[in-house]
Amino acid sequence: MDLPLVVGVDGSEPSLRAVDWAADEAVLHGVPLRVVYASLWERYEGGSLSADLGKPSEEVLAEDVVEHAARRALARHPDMKVTPVVLPEEPEYGLVHEGRTASAVVVGSRGRSGVAEFLLGSVGLSVAAQADCPVIVLRGSHDKQAVPGAHGRVLLGVGEDEEAAPAVRFAVDEARRRGVPLEAVRAWRCPAHETTDHPLMAGEPARLHRERAVEALEAALKEVPADADVRRRTVEGHARKVLADLSRGADLLVVGAKRREGRFGMQLGRVAHALLHHSACPVAVVPQKVRAQ
Repeated sequence: MDLPLVVGVDGSEPSLRAVDWAADEAVLHGVPLRVVYASLWERYEGGSLSADLGKPSEEVLAEDVVEHAARRALARHPDMKVTPVVLPEEPEYGLVHEGRTASAVVVGSRGRSGVAEFLLGSVGLSVAAQADCPVIVLRGSHDKQAVPGAHGRVLLGVGEDEEAAPAVRFAVDEARRRGVPLEAVRAWRCPAHETTDHPLMAGEPARLHRERAVEALEAALKEVPADADVRRRTVEGHARKVLADLSRGADLLVVGAKRREGRFGMQLGRVAHALLHHSACPVAVVPQKVRAQ
């Protein structure tokens, strides 16, 4: 059975735009959509506040939120299967748990108020750093839709080849389903201590690092099908800045995040962390399990 796509909602406008994007993505993949609201509000506010209602007021709010979001998804795609879910859990834990049986988790990048904005940003960051499945955080102006995108391009940030396979496969599949090219990018830098003032050696260190970047890019893409439309590119600079700049011309940016066996807590990496804050387009963080050294 196809795993569902999960989208987290909180009633905010950004989270409802995330529902639009997730609905398009679910149809694109031919999978059901689960609309999830997770909160422990009643634990902090106290059950006595809503005792006279016969039902916790937060539960009423949560049901209203997910039902409205589900109707919104169905209005966009009437034939899709949508399941509204209310979880009496912390949002971070609830969405990470949902991700164990999901094809991916989609979250918005902002919340309902000044405080909620910060909290939802923390939720998205936490889920992206812990989930077992890809997590898509809707950064930037995504035009409320997964397809057709405004730029017609999926961008892939290529890291170390031995750990890049899940992100590469995800990016190739996303580009194919959208019918757009995939631009695979490997950033490289020439450390300052390797430069020289000698005119015959001035370009040598840079050339070597560029060649290594090309080799690393080819190694990471070695399993990509020959008929896939993949455009290779190496760019000098910090990976986080290179990819953030290029994200302005992409509909989706895909990066990997190492998950080392035996380690707990947030495992994201500096590049993915920076892009979740600065990308101009949605970011898909794809977990890559690696053995602890």
